[in-house]
Amino acid sequence: MARRREGKAGAPEPDGRDEPLPAISFELPRVSAAKQRRALALLLALELHYPEAHCELHYAEPHELLIATILSAQATDAGVNKVTPGLFARFPRPEDYAAATPEQIEPFVRSIGLFRNKSRAIHAAMTEVVARFGSEVPRTMEDLLTLRGVARKTANVVLGNAFGINAGFVVDTHVQRLARRFGLVEEGTSVAQAERTLMALFPRERWCDLSHMLIWHGRRACKARGTACADHPICRRFGECCELSRG
Repeated sequence: MARRREGKAGAPEPDGRDEPLPAISFELPRVSAAKQRRALALLLALELHYPEAHCELHYAEPHELLIATILSAQATDAGVNKVTPGLFARFPRPEDYAAATPEQIEPFVRSIGLFRNKSRAIHAAMTEVVARFGSEVPRTMEDLLTLRGVARKTANVVLGNAFGINAGFVVDTHVQRLARRFGLVEEGTSVAQAERTLMALFPRERWCDLSHMLIWHGRRACKARGTACADHPICRRFGECCELSRG
């Protein structure tokens, strides 16, 4: 199982059950051995610079990570981490969300964008977790995708960080930007296709770890604007497709 680091000090480790890797329900693109070697070199470089990379959302239980990830859509992790302590204290269990109403959840997340929609999604998701999954966050992509507010990115975050299950590759705005700048995917590649390409390029046991390293590099060095590739050794070596290095 890949090395995991929790997003909150003292959060529990995975339960240690040796679960078989879930089957991938779609075909991955063919990638050359040369591209895989280059991808591995990038992985090693990122690991050298970001050995402590981990999920920066704070949580102690799988359902808390699911809720925090729903809140993080179009919001910063720092912003989410400001509201979740009060939210988690008021609603400590999935049953507490299910017994509440979206309107009762709203005041705790009002500072987060789209807070009304997200309150409804959290209430609906926790209601389903209680009613259909015995108050346990499901451990499969298929089941997670049936929950309101959950798409593949959210499901990959929960599976990889809460359960140590690499079912896919987290592709957020940072990962998509860096994948293009590093020449891992072509300009205009969709999020879905980018995920499949990254899954094909990198070892499966490192998907979750690597997503954190890429996100950390995107937040700290290879930002969307105002930073040149020459400013960081990883960008100098791998950022051949970065628009900031042109002219």
